[in-house]
Amino acid sequence: MLDCRLRPLIDPPLSRLALPLARRGVPAGLVTVAGLGTGLLAACAAGFGCFNTALGLFLFSRLLDGLDGHVARLRGPTGLGGHFDLLADFTIYAALPLGLAVAMPDAALAAAGLLASFYINAASFFGTAILAERRQMQSSANGPKSHYHPRGLIEGTETIAFFAVCLLVPGWFTTLAPIFALLTLWTAASRIPVAWRLERGEG
Repeated sequence: MLDCRLRPLIDPPLSRLALPLARRGVPAGLVTVAGLGTGLLAACAAGFGCFNTALGLFLFSRLLDGLDGHVARLRGPTGLGGHFDLLADFTIYAALPLGLAVAMPDAALAAAGLLASFYINAASFFGTAILAERRQMQSSANGPKSHYHPRGLIEGTETIAFFAVCLLVPGWFTTLAPIFALLTLWTAASRIPVAWRLERGEG
């Protein structure tokens, strides 16, 4: 929901950071791998109860996630690069609840419910994207993408904020996770009428 509003604020500094990397020939995929590795380290740190370290690693991984797209646009984006970027994002967002559940066994049920909502939302996201791609639609509200990105109530900004708060105040996770899971399910459900209109050719 907030991604398109923040784009005008975050894109210029990210472009400036990406320019020297692109000039030095750094592949966008390498930035994606670095972001994935840092995100997985954040999940591991959370699992060991090192929440401040996990927060720093997680925020740095999200910086790299924003940076890789700008490097790709400067060097020439590819569909494979976009695919790997999405895979990395979904992997990190799956690993973090597991790390929190390991550190706080009482939060296991909340983590399981959150992961279930992510799974359903992913199916909704990619299903809608496939229908849109078949009609050769493109999404640009959240910046140029290699794949069609359906919008929703819960997007990247909201997810980053949620995990940042949970790592900053881990005791809130069991309370916030069910709420965030419900909002994520609402996002998935809201794409059903969009998919219906796409199937009917209504755009």
